[in-house]
Amino acid sequence: MEGLEIPRGKRTKTYRFFEMVPALLSYGLIIGLFVISWISPTAGAIYLLIIITITLVKAIGVAVRTVQGYNVVKMAEKVDWHKRLQELEDPHKNFERLRGKREWTAADYAKMEITNQGFSKNEFNYYEHIENLREMSVAPEKYPDPQKIYNAIIMVAYDEGLETLVPSIEAVLKTTFDLNRVIFVFGYEERGGPEMEARAKELEKQYKDKFFKFMAVKHPDNLPGEIKGKGPNATYAGNALLDFVKKKNIPVQDVIVTTLDSDNQMSRKYLDYLTYEYVVHPERKHMAFQPVALFMNNIWDAAPPMRIIATSNSFFNVINTMRPHMLRNFASHAQPLDALSEMDFWSKRTIVEDGHQYWRSLFFFKGDYEVLSIKVPIYQDAVIDETLWKTLKAQFVQLRRWDYGASDVAYVGDKLVNKKKRRMPFFKLFPKFMRLLDGHVTLAAMSPIVAFGGWVPRLVNENSRQLLTYNLPQTVSTIQMFASIGLFITILFSLRMLPPRSKKYTKFKNVFMVLQWVLMPFVAILYQSAAAFYSQTRLLTGHYMEKFDVTRKVVKSR
Repeated sequence: MEGLEIPRGKRTKTYRFFEMVPALLSYGLIIGLFVISWISPTAGAIYLLIIITITLVKAIGVAVRTVQGYNVVKMAEKVDWHKRLQELEDPHKNFERLRGKREWTAADYAKMEITNQGFSKNEFNYYEHIENLREMSVAPEKYPDPQKIYNAIIMVAYDEGLETLVPSIEAVLKTTFDLNRVIFVFGYEERGGPEMEARAKELEKQYKDKFFKFMAVKHPDNLPGEIKGKGPNATYAGNALLDFVKKKNIPVQDVIVTTLDSDNQMSRKYLDYLTYEYVVHPERKHMAFQPVALFMNNIWDAAPPMRIIATSNSFFNVINTMRPHMLRNFASHAQPLDALSEMDFWSKRTIVEDGHQYWRSLFFFKGDYEVLSIKVPIYQDAVIDETLWKTLKAQFVQLRRWDYGASDVAYVGDKLVNKKKRRMPFFKLFPKFMRLLDGHVTLAAMSPIVAFGGWVPRLVNENSRQLLTYNLPQTVSTIQMFASIGLFITILFSLRMLPPRSKKYTKFKNVFMVLQWVLMPFVAILYQSAAAFYSQTRLLTGHYMEKFDVTRKVVKSR
């Protein structure tokens, strides 16, 4: 799989150019504002207003998608996915039962389309479910037997304690899916030391009879060609899983693999929902399945800046359920074992193996690859460390690791301009590349431009008396006021998404959950923008990040 891997050592000139592009554009947008304003304050003001207007349009889109995505997630959580999965076992019988005696009409198909968009008052995707039953009854050879599908969970860990690991495993035990068809692989690092090995053995002893198989797999340290990160650990565990499946004579195409971090707690309906979607899609091998990552496990315990970041990231994932073209592998995701084994699982050379897996799979399948949203949550932790200072530092370290996903710009760009490497049509890859690049540049540059850009034309042209330049700060403030509608909607829905308040907190804590949002501009610049610039600058200068900085998972006592 060398052709799929990120290069090590010296890069080609083309690859180095694309590594530099995100930083050059991010810095260029800010420097450009000063340069254009110095040449012409009017041109600088127009340049800024164009950027601010684009930001406003995006904010309105975010507000709309937030409402839609939130409603879709809530609707999907109400569905009895276990029952729907059982109905796939006899599709002809259940299709006849659910549709009644009449034939389907155009109106029925219209309702199906409406339901798919999440606007129907009916049960979520109800008409689509009936259509799935019809298609399965017409061509049963395209679909596997739901009763023969196994779900494998690969949970990786470095040095996390049992107080973090046990709740994540217990969440899997609460699944509505048959545990006799769940294989749990606990991949732990040798470099975690004897304490981590002791925990692994304790977990194996405690859970060996709770699943079809619980296996603890130790990932050796310093294997050749590997960075110190999650990808090598998950890949090593994946190969152990593959050996076990073959030993048990289970067809690899009948196994779906979900990766979990040590703090991930899945919805009890997730495995049934995942299996349902896997069965009903004939092109399942060329698909990944993405649940909604919500950073809400410990949201009440987190510090205000961390709560803002956790909530913002949660809503970004909710919004993406309504934007299929934007969906990429992130954090916990699922793929078929046959696909994973053929492409040697995950990359062992990047610290962002989850997002990178999308591009790796896209090129492996020559463009015939997509990510399907599984619209139920997998809950994750907001960042908490032992002290506030350590927490603030740990949050920045986590964000800069995520933002190192900018390294994929070079990975994709290099293939975009090389037909042999691309393995797919140029005009199918180009818009994906532009969305990838735009996302990273926007993350870095937009917050400081929106916050301070209104003063730049006046500062670099103190003697300018042009009305547009003079009134620019007020104009920008007015536009920001309209953009704050999106923030208000975020605040409203963040309160609705909160898990039950811990008993150690009074109702007054809810007030702080609202007041914390005054910190949003500072968090956006000091964390999200600064972390993006940090990672892009490392790529610009060739100082690559090749060590996965593990985010501490400190659990506060209840």
